[in-house]
Amino acid sequence: MAATILVTGFGPFPGAPFNPTGPLVERLARLRRPYLANVKIVPHIFPTGYAAVDRDLPRLLAKHKPDALLMFGLAPRARALRIETRARNTVSLLPDATAASLSRHTIAAGGSAAIALPAPVHRLLAAFRTTGVPAALSRDAGRYLCNYLCWRAAEAAGKKGGPRLAAFVHVPKIARTARRPGKRRKLTLGDLTRAGAAVLVAVACHV
Repeated sequence: MAATILVTGFGPFPGAPFNPTGPLVERLARLRRPYLANVKIVPHIFPTGYAAVDRDLPRLLAKHKPDALLMFGLAPRARALRIETRARNTVSLLPDATAASLSRHTIAAGGSAAIALPAPVHRLLAAFRTTGVPAALSRDAGRYLCNYLCWRAAEAAGKKGGPRLAAFVHVPKIARTARRPGKRRKLTLGDLTRAGAAVLVAVACHV
């Protein structure tokens, strides 16, 4: 039976006029790999807003009924790929890309402090490392839209008929121009695509 994987990224947001997860998701949607022959990949780029996540995620889940979610977000200060292991019940008051903010400090009032993301994180980490792209596990998805999506995805995965797997990967800023001599090498979109393909295959094999 064919599996369906919803692969998501985010658009630009304040302080990040270019978000590499958008073009990354577009590239992953076009992948052709033997292990993905029977996999339906549904790409989606969330506008970077709380309302967009609350609107689009339930609609996508209801329409496509994915077996797995593979989500990507930008962590501007990161130096490696970060596989998030949990979502925290906290939210920043910083405005999103629509200038809206949540007037509260928690996502779910009275809820637990954190929710584990249902994903084989060590297997995904091993997949990343086969590509030579630096990666690590993380317990802190921040307090912005990425953490918010992690929480909503974990909630959905915990419901009957929800996805069996929900994985979130933070990516660092990438090089968009040639590296200057003496500068520390940044990852490129090609690096992200290579690593993303490996983890997508690992997710497909797991579901």
